Amino acid sequence: MRVALIDYGSGNLRSAAKALERAAADNALALNLAVTNSVAEVQAADAIVLPGVGAFADCYRGLAALDGMIDALRGQVLERGRPFLGICVGMQLMASVGREHGEHQGLGWIGGAVEQLTPADPALKIPHMGWNQLEPLRPHPVLAGIAAGEHAYFVHSYHFRPDQPGDMLAETDYGGRFAAMLGRDNMVGTQFHPEKSQATGLRLLANFLRWRP
Repeated sequence: MRVALIDYGSGNLRSAAKALERAAADNALALNLAVTNSVAEVQAADAIVLPGVGAFADCYRGLAALDGMIDALRGQVLERGRPFLGICVGMQLMASVGREHGEHQGLGWIGGAVEQLTPADPALKIPHMGWNQLEPLRPHPVLAGIAAGEHAYFVHSYHFRPDQPGDMLAETDYGGRFAAMLGRDNMVGTQFHPEKSQATGLRLLANFLRWRP
């Protein structure tokens, strides 16, 4: 399976690559992983992973700066139905709009807005950083074997509020509930970092590598 891990200057690439390789090896899954900023390699991929660390607008600009990359991603994901995983800001970029330091255009693949995290308890610190429990909301192949209450690692100050509640696959609670994972059709995204989430994260990545939507 050819997987393109997009290098656009805004991702935790080494950790994500190592985690994908480990998930494949532990589950005897054939993996040809390319850490790449090449449009041609993205167009040849069987699946795509978009990581993201930093501010929404900076990440979008980094992706847009790769000539033809947004069009290539749209072609592969929306038109050809290749499996897609967005991690943290990589998930948030699927939104219609991001409201971090102004209002900024997103890819618009899943309707919704990326908004500031505002816990009801003022003692809770922002950014939200650390381990929180996952609460799956409906069955999904990428969540197979991941039970309610399992922990995942989060680092973020903003969250994705989808227009359609049915696009939420899992949520977590940090002074209020918000989307921990979104999905529609051949697209999934995690607000948490599977590459930092130990056994739970590796299980999710293996499920993604097996997924044939």
